[in-house]
Amino acid sequence: MAKYLLLKHYRGAPAAVNDVPMDRWTPEEISAHMQYMHDFAARLEKTGEFVDGQALAPEGSWVRYDGEGRPPVTDGPFAETKDLIAGWMIIDVDSHDRAVELAGELSAAPGAGGKPIHEWLEVRPFLTAPPTITE
Repeated sequence: MAKYLLLKHYRGAPAAVNDVPMDRWTPEEISAHMQYMHDFAARLEKTGEFVDGQALAPEGSWVRYDGEGRPPVTDGPFAETKDLIAGWMIIDVDSHDRAVELAGELSAAPGAGGKPIHEWLEVRPFLTAPPTITE
């Protein structure tokens, strides 16, 4: 089994087919989308492929260490200029092909007008330890 991170982007990914921002969806459209996500995760829990997942608020900031005794540095309040992650899901699957298959299903979550978003999801494998070489 291999773990993969499926990333949903607010901004920064190629445009979705149904590219209406969530802040312009009706409450019913948001509920339908969230239910799809919940049902998808529940189905993967039954197969043992779901590890964890969360939706994220659009607000966020970059922070870095700026040296001993100095306060952390942030990038400022310009959220509209950043790539932002909408949410993530960790899956534990048999292969990269299975991770891609599940990401494709997740991409079909409904959006504006109840139509599938067909959004681009980023599929990233977890870094694993390098193989041990013995002589």
